[in-house]
Amino acid sequence: MPKIAPADQTELLTDPPSTEPATHTVLSTLRERILTGQIAPGARLRAEALATEMSVSRTPIRSALAVLSAEGVVQYSVNRGYMVRSVTIGDILASIEVRAALEGTAARLSVEYGWEPSQLDLLTECITKGRAIVERGVWSAEIEAEWYELNWIIHRAINIAARNPVLRNAMRMTILAPVTGDVIRTSPVVAAQVPQRLRQMPSAPPEHIRRSQDDHEAILAAIRADDPDAAERLMTAHVMATKVRVHALATLR
Repeated sequence: MPKIAPADQTELLTDPPSTEPATHTVLSTLRERILTGQIAPGARLRAEALATEMSVSRTPIRSALAVLSAEGVVQYSVNRGYMVRSVTIGDILASIEVRAALEGTAARLSVEYGWEPSQLDLLTECITKGRAIVERGVWSAEIEAEWYELNWIIHRAINIAARNPVLRNAMRMTILAPVTGDVIRTSPVVAAQVPQRLRQMPSAPPEHIRRSQDDHEAILAAIRADDPDAAERLMTAHVMATKVRVHALATLR
């Protein structure tokens, strides 16, 4: 769980457990290693070897691989077992487009159902912290990680407030790139298509971060105004902005 959330509010971001704790840990670790390229596309995932490496039994490994297969991150064949799926930049762009529709729906539902005061306080606090980060006027890998951690909490809080576990499960199927940083650097698939000069870490908050922060504040205003249509429209456009940016930068190579 992201440590930046207040300790007494982290339970607002959790789902009822659907897997054993060991499986959840293994799942998170494997997903991150695959999406960041630490485990290469086409690599075979052997339960026995992974269990030894991660110091767990084969049961949580097999359970995690089954979930990753359902999510489309790995693929299974009878003869070869589990292998890391080769993802293209087209797959990532398509997944962002679907995620935009799902997150827009979540934003609308969150307003229609209504927000608990504690949930809204958490959302407001994280967006306020995001603004403070941007207003520092400086940027680095550490600052970027801090901002994206808040970004994760903001989106997660809205998705939880939608009170629709089916929608959240569908969102997991769209995660084909890391969500913990700028996709043009954190995703090897995207980075390979973007010129090196455009992947350099800037010294000031980049324009896409400033626009995202503005988006967060506009979405919060729509939620507070009890305007579900505006919340949906703003969130959909907010997520789609990532697709537009990736497509624009990738086509410059």
